[in-house]
Amino acid sequence: MAFACASHVRRILLHPGAGAPARSFYAQPYQAKVGVVEFLNGVGKGVETHAAKGEEAVGGDLQRLLETRTLRLKKLGVPCKHRKLILSFAHKYRLGLWKPPAEARKVQ
Repeated sequence: MAFACASHVRRILLHPGAGAPARSFYAQPYQAKVGVVEFLNGVGKGVETHAAKGEEAVGGDLQRLLETRTLRLKKLGVPCKHRKLILSFAHKYRLGLWKPPAEARKVQ
């Protein structure tokens, strides 16, 4: 039993990404200055259609967009799915886990 457990641990330690897709070691270029429009374009998934509403509501200030709550986005007419994406990416951006890429994502 101990031998089977040791081989399992060895497999995890030696091959941590077994079955997972390979990650690129090349850093993606990020935008130097991020505004509201660039932020929403970076999120993609149809959220960029609300860039004009978002910029008008927060006055082009990204910090105000990052502090915006879901009720304010709802009053602007942003659908629930897009509100969740905006709030999720805003949280990741505040933590430093995500930055908008230099090229906008394509709508799928």
